[in-house]
Amino acid sequence: MQLTRYTDYGIRILMYVAAQPQRETLFRIAEVTTVFDLSSNHVAKIIHHLGKLGYIQTIRGKSGGFKLAVKPAEINLGKLVGELEPSLAPVNCTEPYCRFTPACSLKGILAKAVAAYMEVLNQCTLADIVKNSDELMETLPDLSISVLELN
Repeated sequence: MQLTRYTDYGIRILMYVAAQPQRETLFRIAEVTTVFDLSSNHVAKIIHHLGKLGYIQTIRGKSGGFKLAVKPAEINLGKLVGELEPSLAPVNCTEPYCRFTPACSLKGILAKAVAAYMEVLNQCTLADIVKNSDELMETLPDLSISVLELN
């Protein structure tokens, strides 16, 4: 199973904020777009959605930004993926209609595979994937100059 880019970017954004030593400071969309080379419109939509789901707190205005609304250990990856993914179905047998559908066993096998996939994700939290926050931060570009220019 492959996650949509939307879900992938949502997880990356949460990882970025959770891995920061100054997690309580406000982050800006421009910072995230610079770090990950993403469209600001796309990032804004994801952050808005994460805010509506309660994972991120957003503050509007000139001095605004966003930060985690809950602790990383409280963000279950299985729940997060389930909320961000439009569908967890691995195949679509209806478009175009597959003639094998009435007798096919593949869909049931794939459903078991997705259930196993989600079972693993349900055992993990955001805190689990940012345990190595120092290493994660070392992989990012030095934004000390460019972020100051963005503010």
